Amino acid sequence: MHELPPTYYIIFTAVTAAGVLLQAFVLLAIFIALRKSMSEFQKIANEMKEKALPAVASARSLLEDVGPKLRVATTNLAEVSHTLRQQSEHLNQTVESLLNRTDAQIRRVDDMVTAVFNAVDQGSRALENAVSIPARRFTGVINGVRAGVETLVGRRKPPSTNGTEAARSSEQTTAAVAGEEKRAAGIS
Repeated sequence: MHELPPTYYIIFTAVTAAGVLLQAFVLLAIFIALRKSMSEFQKIANEMKEKALPAVASARSLLEDVGPKLRVATTNLAEVSHTLRQQSEHLNQTVESLLNRTDAQIRRVDDMVTAVFNAVDQGSRALENAVSIPARRFTGVINGVRAGVETLVGRRKPPSTNGTEAARSSEQTTAAVAGEEKRAAGIS
């Protein structure tokens, strides 16, 4: 291999020395900038201590003052919640009892109204039978009397059976009245 002239070594050494020197200056600049930043950071930290520590102390004092009150408030809230739950259960039971009683009363009133309507219906049937049966009897008697009078007066010619038709009509009326009496007795 061939050897390089010594000037190249000197140039190389000078360039390397200049690079190392440049690196030293850069490191020195970084150090100075870092020191300046640290000084500013220290000022900010001191300022924060001066302003933040009283705020933290007052917050701590506030928490120490409010802490027992918060405990009392949460205890009261739990008691109110428990009381509300008990009252709502009591209210539910009361409403359920009231609804059951109302339902029973409604059933009683319904039964009473039904009984009244049934009694009125039976009474009206009995009244109808009490009026219609005597009225039919009376009508039968009047028809018999009229037939007899007409026969006597002579408006009508008596049938060849000598009054058997009038007797038969009177018997039919009597049988109808007796049937209605039996039916009325069965209904009442």
